[in-house]
Amino acid sequence: MQIKRFQQNLLIWFDQHGRKDLPWQLNKSGYSVWVSEVMLQQTQVNTVIPYFLRFIAQFPTLEALATASQEDVLHLWTGLGYYARARNLHKTAQIILANWQGHFPDSLAQLLELPGVGRSTAAAILSLSAGQQHAILDGNVKRILSRFFKIEGWSGDLAVIKQLWQFAEQVTPKQRCADFNQALMDLGSSLCSRSKPQCGLCPLQGDCRAFQAGQTAQYPKSKPKKSLPERESYFLMLSNASQEILLEKRPAKGLWGGLWAFPQLTVLDEIALWLDNHHLQAAEQSTLWQPFRHTFTHFHLQIKPVHVAVIQSYRDFDPKQYCWYRHDKNMALGMPTPVVSLLQQFNGKVDLI
Repeated sequence: MQIKRFQQNLLIWFDQHGRKDLPWQLNKSGYSVWVSEVMLQQTQVNTVIPYFLRFIAQFPTLEALATASQEDVLHLWTGLGYYARARNLHKTAQIILANWQGHFPDSLAQLLELPGVGRSTAAAILSLSAGQQHAILDGNVKRILSRFFKIEGWSGDLAVIKQLWQFAEQVTPKQRCADFNQALMDLGSSLCSRSKPQCGLCPLQGDCRAFQAGQTAQYPKSKPKKSLPERESYFLMLSNASQEILLEKRPAKGLWGGLWAFPQLTVLDEIALWLDNHHLQAAEQSTLWQPFRHTFTHFHLQIKPVHVAVIQSYRDFDPKQYCWYRHDKNMALGMPTPVVSLLQQFNGKVDLI
């Protein structure tokens, strides 16, 4: 009976307060829902909306995405982070075009074979676009279930994840599954938020064990604290007489894979050797810019930008590996956020050491 109330109360709340006009909810398809779900991984709705609109305008169909260059895909992803998502999105579109003639797969098993599509993402695609009965378990749902059933342990532990999936399967109804899953995501991003949840307005409060115990703030359990390792890197910003900045394409795999960034050095003394190896000559003394930290999932990167004006040699750089970037040329390049920020500073005022 508790499960039945969970379903009924959540759907009643959704009918009154749920989001029904998000861009990917209009002209809904497996393709549009898939793109939105991938973008929403680790990213909030308000951040995703403008990216989604630009992405769909550029790639309105799966075929358009599959036949585009990875460079164009990464360019539209610039600033959204977690760039492996964009590479997997592009690769998956190509697989669907080749193996399913561009028709989006309609089974969970088929979706789970695709790059970057996990169980919850696959379930969300099929339930939201086709109304199939599949339980989802994104961060919002984990938080709701952890509080409602008062689940002990961190939601990243395998044993806890298994338990959460069992509860998710139990509460997911056969009817109105799309509305139900959307309601879970809406509730988790609004009333049942990570901090300062609005339990007094929550449709599930009557049976929520954490609320009844006055322990909502204690659930879900926090991830065990672990200090992230520190790394540092010098970002070599080389400008020529035309005020162009040299960018280097990162390897396809690894950190910022396939994106354009500054050459990176481990020590400052390597600058002269790097310039010599690439047939460049410094026109003036190098200038250190204000260092700053950029945090990844597994480590902190202390970025130390250093600017060097150079005299360009007669030798051309391989355009597949290097390019001279100029902001007023409208060059469509995929770049990490720290690189975009530094380029913006270069074209304006900068804080130097």
